[in-house]
Amino acid sequence: MKTKIFIALILCFILTIKGYSQQQPAVTMNNFITSLMKKMTLDEKIGQLNLLTPGGGIATGAVVSSDVETKISKGQVGGLFGVIGEEKIRQAQEIAVTKSRLKIPLLFGSDVIHGYKTTFPIPLALSCSWDMLMIERSARIAATEATADGLNWAFSPMVDIARDPRWGRVAEGAGEDPYLGSQIAKAMVMGYQGNGLGNDNTLMSCVKHFALYGAVEGGREYNTVDMSRVKMYNYYLPPYKAAVEAGTGSVMSSFNTIDNIPATGNKWLLTDLLRKQWGFKGFVVSDYTAVNEMTEHGMGDLQTVSALALNAGLDMDMVGEGFLTTLKKSLQEGKVTRKQIDDACQRILEAKYKLGLFTDPYRYCNVERLAREVLSADKRTAAREFAEHSFVLLKNKDQLLPLKKSGTIALIGPLANDKSNMLGTWAVSGNSDLSIPVLEGMKNVSGNSVNILYAKGANISDDTSFAKKVNVFGTRIDIDKRSPKEMMDEALGIANRSDVIVAVIGEASEMTGESSSRSQINIPASQLTLLKELKKTGKPLVLVIMSGRPLTINWETENANAVLFTWHAGDEAGNAIADVLFGNYDPSGKLTISFPRSVGQIPVYYNHLNTGRPNPGDDFNKFHSNYLDVENSPLFPFGYGLSYTSFQYGDLKLSSTTLKTTGTIRASITVTNTGNYDGEEVVQLYLRDMVASIARPVKELKGFQKIFLKKGESKLVSFTIGIEDLKFYNAALKYVTEPGDFKLFVGGNSQEVKEGSFKLVN
Repeated sequence: MKTKIFIALILCFILTIKGYSQQQPAVTMNNFITSLMKKMTLDEKIGQLNLLTPGGGIATGAVVSSDVETKISKGQVGGLFGVIGEEKIRQAQEIAVTKSRLKIPLLFGSDVIHGYKTTFPIPLALSCSWDMLMIERSARIAATEATADGLNWAFSPMVDIARDPRWGRVAEGAGEDPYLGSQIAKAMVMGYQGNGLGNDNTLMSCVKHFALYGAVEGGREYNTVDMSRVKMYNYYLPPYKAAVEAGTGSVMSSFNTIDNIPATGNKWLLTDLLRKQWGFKGFVVSDYTAVNEMTEHGMGDLQTVSALALNAGLDMDMVGEGFLTTLKKSLQEGKVTRKQIDDACQRILEAKYKLGLFTDPYRYCNVERLAREVLSADKRTAAREFAEHSFVLLKNKDQLLPLKKSGTIALIGPLANDKSNMLGTWAVSGNSDLSIPVLEGMKNVSGNSVNILYAKGANISDDTSFAKKVNVFGTRIDIDKRSPKEMMDEALGIANRSDVIVAVIGEASEMTGESSSRSQINIPASQLTLLKELKKTGKPLVLVIMSGRPLTINWETENANAVLFTWHAGDEAGNAIADVLFGNYDPSGKLTISFPRSVGQIPVYYNHLNTGRPNPGDDFNKFHSNYLDVENSPLFPFGYGLSYTSFQYGDLKLSSTTLKTTGTIRASITVTNTGNYDGEEVVQLYLRDMVASIARPVKELKGFQKIFLKKGESKLVSFTIGIEDLKFYNAALKYVTEPGDFKLFVGGNSQEVKEGSFKLVN
């Protein structure tokens, strides 16, 4: 007994010491910031709430800040973005720490969305890898590069759930599913921030856009969002919450309204939900001029909306300078409080402290690390790997792919030899001149036995007015001086001399992204005309489709022999595409967003609610929920993706058909590689709550495993299901489980599954 008491006392002592040691950094930080804030004037505190851009970079709105250097010297700036490069950042930081009265360093942020100087596939593409370790590594590499070049803050990850591919910013997210989106949100935050912000190669993440921005009506940028709280909590909020739980240092408010109140001025959202319910301790920054834009929402003049934002819980105003120019007056008039200004200032200073800027304002300006890290060979290798894993094989009739490394290949299409569109949207720090187009990649990978003939064949679009809208940031749609007929004739000439045609088509990089919504998401007419003529040659036709969103590609998939959807793949696009086309890598990507047959189906997503009159299949049934002119099912469902090999799923086995609230059950299935290639498969677990107090989805993703199987190899894959997997927010927004019957599905996509069932009992 004495021995047990002694051990207990030792453990208690150890835990006390551990707790004390964990508290010490926070105590030290609080003491430092409290002391600093006592020295600050009201104007200097408000200055910390001001985020500016000096212009000259890519702006997301019509406003750029003026006279920035003077404002920094006066202590009127808390951070800058749109400044790229170690030398420029050092110069700006030097103004803050040598010319301002209290020498408070600046934050430096940027849209580090999918890589920094080394550009990786767009986030939607990366999500199709279903590889959390790889996605985390992509953020870690981006952080390493960006921090070597002076940055310490990334406006990423974007975790908005999106069910409408007309919305251009679908390219920046992880698709339609809250479970997968939450796993990716955690991975990205961990990749940027590591286990904390103490190291000089960690980058503070900024989760965006809080909240619900992916649900804008009509898929139209900056548009209205209106949804029930039940829908918010069960589908749209989980990835933001996951990012907060992973420790994100900052959150960005969205442009849209929630309950008819703009998110930037929504106290329920920024204070009651984010801080009180979720316990978020970092700071909240507005999106670009989102404070000012509340005036257009009908919320009042600049002073009124600035006070509204501060009262709601916003800490930093991006670009609009409403805080800088009105908060002092609002304080005098009793519209805001001194404590609200102090709290916002404190949270921003805490971020700077955690980043180590008070110890060394230039710790992220390291020329030696810059030379070693940025655009290094290992990062290019990683970019190629990430791209290969993100491609989704949609069709492969008669195993046309992989291509033989012999014979003659006609490489045709406006994106076949185009560096400017390889990087994808929001590659603000990338250099398209460093990208590898498909023609170059095919030559690098094919060897000397392949004769590759190239022709452009068509413009991305022949519409000059459309091209002008797309080409805001530089030429992405290059309209050839030759006539469409001249380009077509050249393409048909080489097609007729070839053994197989590889047509590289799709969207220009800026046909998706911010302010790039499309009402029709088809392949532009110029390219479809080219494809129809190539089809007439009778030669085998392989489509390589580049895009930032799902597309309506009914004719294309019906008439092509093989379709490889590569999204926008980054610097190493050409090499990675060639690796997959020639079989150096067996494609393993799975869709994270459903592909509609028609825009009239949108939104189409796998985890929908049932109706009282569900259609039993794709055949038309009168007085059931369906269309006269198109099937209900998507063209390609969530989780879909082919491989060069084939995978056979055995029988689904459950360890028990009864689950107690304190226990677990195990679902197991044997997966066998029955094809001729080694390959990877994403085994997906879905659940359905058959009877509940509110209508529940027909399926919900609750787990997945990416496995590698050699040719002929089998593996037993198991999932453990517990009470947490069955919880949902009920009508009272309580996170609950309810006893009853459940169905369980396991398979290679959301439609082709093996099924089992169990009962939850108290």
